[in-house]
Amino acid sequence: MAVRDDVVNTIAAFSLFADLNGPQLEEVAHLFDETFFGEGERILRQGVSGSGFYIILEGTAAIRVNGVDRSSLKAGDYFGEISCLLGEVPIADIVAVAPLRCLVLPGGQLEGFLTTHPKVMYRLLQGEARKLKNTTKWLS
Repeated sequence: MAVRDDVVNTIAAFSLFADLNGPQLEEVAHLFDETFFGEGERILRQGVSGSGFYIILEGTAAIRVNGVDRSSLKAGDYFGEISCLLGEVPIADIVAVAPLRCLVLPGGQLEGFLTTHPKVMYRLLQGEARKLKNTTKWLS
């Protein structure tokens, strides 16, 4: 129980879950599995494999496209959502730069989770819009 309390307290501070109340946060903590990755471990492989929605609780990860680091992820960030939502292979490698502690939801469960939690879906949509805006700025 203490471990899940730790997860609830951690995710309560993440913007993705800012609109959820205590019982809803507890539901999230029980629905997602907790997993760990060692430094240098590849979580998703660009163009090959990976199906899951990951939320970083602790640690950092690199986003690599064609072997080049493009960005980094930290606690509160998430990845894998594009592959899950589109049913396609990942568009980048995600590699643990330091030991990584994550929550993971199997890809096939993301749609159900989001439709059951529309406020989280809206926050996820805002996050995707931010990513698109930043990418557009970077390309121009």
